[in-house]
Amino acid sequence: MMRMAAAPFLCAMALLWAAGGPAQAQDAAPNDPAAAARIAAEMLGEATHALDEADGAASRVKALTQTVRAFEAGLRAMRVGLRGAAIQEQAVAGDLASREEEIAQLLGVLSSIGATPGPVTLLHPAGPVGTARSGMILADVTPALNARAAQLRARLEELSALRALQQSAADTLAEGLASAQAARAALSQAIADRTDLPRRFTEDPVKTALLIASAESLDGFASGLSQIAVDETPGSLPGIEDRKGQLPLPVQGRILRRAGEADAAGITRPGIVMAAPPRAVVTTPAAATLRYHGPLLDYGNVAILEPQAGILLVFAGMDVVYGQIGQVLPGGSPVGLMAGVGRSGTDNDDEIVPSELLEAATEWTQTLYIEVRQDNTAVDPALWFKTDKDE
Repeated sequence: MMRMAAAPFLCAMALLWAAGGPAQAQDAAPNDPAAAARIAAEMLGEATHALDEADGAASRVKALTQTVRAFEAGLRAMRVGLRGAAIQEQAVAGDLASREEEIAQLLGVLSSIGATPGPVTLLHPAGPVGTARSGMILADVTPALNARAAQLRARLEELSALRALQQSAADTLAEGLASAQAARAALSQAIADRTDLPRRFTEDPVKTALLIASAESLDGFASGLSQIAVDETPGSLPGIEDRKGQLPLPVQGRILRRAGEADAAGITRPGIVMAAPPRAVVTTPAAATLRYHGPLLDYGNVAILEPQAGILLVFAGMDVVYGQIGQVLPGGSPVGLMAGVGRSGTDNDDEIVPSELLEAATEWTQTLYIEVRQDNTAVDPALWFKTDKDE
């Protein structure tokens, strides 16, 4: 008799499902997170292989720089895959949670069907006519019930698969982070061991300290840079005039603010601000003399490069800076590293906090300030760098 009491509910459910069913939660990730994680794992595997090969490279610094960049790309792709899987899991779990009552009713009906003896389902208080009618209702409703049950089963399996994917991707990410740290440590050591770079001048540390103490602005500091050079070789590097507008940006990231755009505090600067991943490597866009590196005013750690006489490239906001003042650095040579998501110098500099990434929906947690000075006047970096100006 429970079967007959459930008949109105079954008919209503059958009509609802025939009309298309309840609205599904839209997937938050536009791409397949499993495919993204698989591609990222392959990228990290290739980067690990490149790290193994770097020891035998003729130019170890160059090879390790490329390896670190490869890890950056792989780690970024893995974070995207992880975030997509987490968002999709939340969507599926939310969809199932919003339909708990519906699922409970469905399970109850299916249980009652399974628990009712076959002969009982053929009996009806109204006699043979009632029995025939109830049989027709069951014939119409049962396929819809089975289809709905299969759909819910698929959603539960999808949820389980997404959780397993996240665990696997997290393990791969942890391994990739450890390998990336090893690559950066090897890069730092290779730079420290490098002795083949030419020097255009020797730094006078006393004059450098006096210049830093007396400088009240980047303009004032830049105008006094020539004072710290001793025994400077005359002349200039070949220059970058023919590459104007095509110089590669020094870090893999995206532009947050262009020249003259105000920040949250209403402060404007003549340079651009780039968002970059944690521990990203910063490189020279062209061969250049390292005029200065170290802390400066409120800019944090700064590297000032001179690719040709009269032009200075200023990179500010790094956690670690490389090189020796007066050295001529090849194009693509590392000049520093961005900070991690933790405090500088801690063991978790390279960790990615999933909650932070999910809330911010971004892996770009660091910022690099880039300024170009021509004849000691700041000019728009977009005139020199390839910045996708049409974005």
